[in-house]
Amino acid sequence: MKFNRKGFNDQRLIELYKALLKPRMIEEKMLIALRQGKISKWFSAFGQEAVSVGAAMAMNPDSYLLPMHRNLGIFTSRDVPLTKLFAQFQAKSEGFTKGRDRSFHFGSKEHKIVGMISHLGPQMGIADGIGLAQLLKKSSNATLVITGDGGASQGDFHEALNVAAVWGLPVIFLIENNHWGLSTPSSEQFNFKSFVYKAAGYGVKAKSVDGNNILEVYRAVEEIQDEIAKRPQPYIFECNTFRLRGHEEASGTKYYPQGLIEEWSKKDPVENYRKFLLEEKILSPEENEQIVLDIKSEINAALKMADSYPEIDNSIEEEFKDLFAPYDFIAEEPKGEKENVRMVDAIHQAIDQSMERFDNLVIMGQDIAEYGGVFKVTEGLLDKYGKERVRNTPLCESAIVGSALGLSIEGYKAIMEMQFSDFVTEGFNQIVNNLAKIHWRWGQNADVVVRMPTGAGVGAGPFHSQSTEAWFTHTAGLKVVYPAFPEDAKGLLNEAIADPNPVLFFEHKALYRSSYQDVAKAYYRLELGKAATLQSGTDCTIISYGMGVHWALDFAKENPNYSIEIIDLRTLSPIDWPLLIESVNKTSRCLVLQEDVTTGGIGSDIVRHLQKECFKALDAPIAFVASLDTPVPFARKLEERYLGNYRLQESFDELMSF
Repeated sequence: MKFNRKGFNDQRLIELYKALLKPRMIEEKMLIALRQGKISKWFSAFGQEAVSVGAAMAMNPDSYLLPMHRNLGIFTSRDVPLTKLFAQFQAKSEGFTKGRDRSFHFGSKEHKIVGMISHLGPQMGIADGIGLAQLLKKSSNATLVITGDGGASQGDFHEALNVAAVWGLPVIFLIENNHWGLSTPSSEQFNFKSFVYKAAGYGVKAKSVDGNNILEVYRAVEEIQDEIAKRPQPYIFECNTFRLRGHEEASGTKYYPQGLIEEWSKKDPVENYRKFLLEEKILSPEENEQIVLDIKSEINAALKMADSYPEIDNSIEEEFKDLFAPYDFIAEEPKGEKENVRMVDAIHQAIDQSMERFDNLVIMGQDIAEYGGVFKVTEGLLDKYGKERVRNTPLCESAIVGSALGLSIEGYKAIMEMQFSDFVTEGFNQIVNNLAKIHWRWGQNADVVVRMPTGAGVGAGPFHSQSTEAWFTHTAGLKVVYPAFPEDAKGLLNEAIADPNPVLFFEHKALYRSSYQDVAKAYYRLELGKAATLQSGTDCTIISYGMGVHWALDFAKENPNYSIEIIDLRTLSPIDWPLLIESVNKTSRCLVLQEDVTTGGIGSDIVRHLQKECFKALDAPIAFVASLDTPVPFARKLEERYLGNYRLQESFDELMSF
């Protein structure tokens, strides 16, 4: 292996050697710890350390790095404290995730590192968001995100690169090409020789280097960084390398063809670089021995400290406490002059006034800029706030949700509009595994609102009419809001944007232009997690949300002989249990009504909880009315019979006659 030292003085060459040697020596210790049962799993970087170390050492220290599970050198090169790192590996409370996640599934804002999740692609969308933040700040920094050759087969790779290319984002997509995805060779992953061939299709630049040569990696990253500083743009950077051990220790290496390990062992990045330094007399054998001893001493001391920490025993209260970033609601009541507006107008006002209030708020979505969105919610905002803050996106839901999270990491607020809530399936992983869990895992908040036009009754068929809210009420770490009226929609959306935690905000399409209300013109906020009693009653409580609330109100008018109390949930997560329990204890009868299908919806959870909490007060089993357990049909007559209100009278009569 040939090393070109041009541009490197002796001191820098030795610094690189120390940085390269440290992760190798740590890994040797971790393999012993694995056999001793002190850690549960290890993903080896033996043979490819030069990629992580070369890239990390070349990047500006205040640039973000987004590593994978084989990038120990990223963390050590950024001087992450070894004691804390080892505590993380051992699932101790002194680690980065309080025992909630493993190995490198964490980040550290202090060290400008954003860790991965087990799904290999989503971090690339997050890198886009961090890159967008750098663009908005007019920073010359680049963001570097790492994926493997196997992970590059995922749709997230395409989405993130496409968005970065369209927006000119300063992101380096480093592909750690070790030629194997676990046991699957690259020939079964893709049909090209090098990832540089992908660049032309995206309209971006690319470079490929020997990933085992630390000086080549370092020099290339430095050059790409300099180029990006002059003109922000994404870059594909391929590092060809090989892991000398298994994907993780339990998997072994039996799938490698005979002789392959021996062949690549000759290209060992640590041994070859050490040999170069010794032969060039940049490093003496005595100096090398002292470096080894110093690193060994540092590792042993840190490991001894981590070993001394007690086994983790977080309280249940603490597990719940860390689901969300701390946030205190500050009431801002509706005041002053009101005007009669539609739901769509109230939502528009909330976005407009929130963008005035928060100059770090960015809204993104398909067709939301010049066109104003398919429902015209964002019409006119582009002229007022410009293309930097009102951004049309490609059809890349996963990358855009990831970008929203990336913006949050850099201190921005983000609204992402799903064109229809049905399309959230394309961004589902980012929402339930990144937005929902990131604060609980390592304390990074996700200041993101995902707006979700939803609901049936408009003859739009099975892919534009689904009720998707229960997918997210099932997921800890998300707040879910579903208003039924314009006044609530404005106040709750303003609060969702102010709240630094992830909020799914559902807007019923059929209510956009059919629901009118007098709404305060000025900015105001309504607290999340508070239900509303729309009318008092003594005979029965009907609990609903969204369109179901309007069904309940109409039903009460049609049944004037009964005194019906109607509660609008407004927020589905968290639920206002005290108000619900108080009402049901008062009326002794309850009917839960939802537009969603019967099985697995939020209504089932409400019935279960109230049946337990209000059992002694109930005069009848709680009734539950929902839509059929089928997809939403297209034909109007079929859709009418599908919806829950079709069976409301029958269920109510049965409840009252019990």
